[in-house]
Amino acid sequence: MITKHLLKIINILLKKFYTFNLAKLGLMFNTDKAVGHFYLPHYQKHFRPYKFKKIKLLEIGVGGYEHPNYGGHSLRMWKSYFWYGKIFSLDIHDKSALEESRIKIFKGSQVDKMFLNMVLRQTGELDLIIDDGSHINEHVIETFKILFPKLKDGGIYVIEDTQASYWKDKGGDSENLNNPKTMMSFFKSLADGLNHKEFIIPDYTPSYFDQKIRSMHFYHNLIFIYKGDNDEPSNLVVNNIR
Repeated sequence: MITKHLLKIINILLKKFYTFNLAKLGLMFNTDKAVGHFYLPHYQKHFRPYKFKKIKLLEIGVGGYEHPNYGGHSLRMWKSYFWYGKIFSLDIHDKSALEESRIKIFKGSQVDKMFLNMVLRQTGELDLIIDDGSHINEHVIETFKILFPKLKDGGIYVIEDTQASYWKDKGGDSENLNNPKTMMSFFKSLADGLNHKEFIIPDYTPSYFDQKIRSMHFYHNLIFIYKGDNDEPSNLVVNNIR
């Protein structure tokens, strides 16, 4: 007869066995990143170089809504995947009951700049940030503007559930896809900055995002944004004059 203790040991061993396979880990931890979404193959590709590094990851949104003891599935998945990583999260509801070794959770709003700065003072510089929070377009954009400058060079900022860009109840718009208030329109506009050295605008002053976004990867309902110096020169344009 299989006892609860034996099942626990088997579960621990399986998690170690599947530690290189985020899709399997996601199913084991029952995160919606694996169940309902198709995010984990993309995370596997982009996060693999960080697996054995002493990274600091911040995920916005714990899950479980107002229920204090529910949620945290993806946090436990990240803890299992990143063997030496510290996992931080924040939520508008008190989720401190879900904390455990290498998982720290803060209570507050993702658009409260003072709160976010307090979080960053405690976490230190972050390597990976995931926005799986309110999915309200205004919130996603504002949080990115606050946190991306705080991300370590070489780090990755991820936005999930970008389908909310098209939903009116989240401040989205399915008719005007260039509506500047939607998250997809905002992030699409940042993609032009990758080529700011090619703009034919004399005396053009590149924005912070022009200078510090090295690449952007758009997937179904998901964006990965790499931070670093975007200083590759143009082969034809000098000082934005051709």
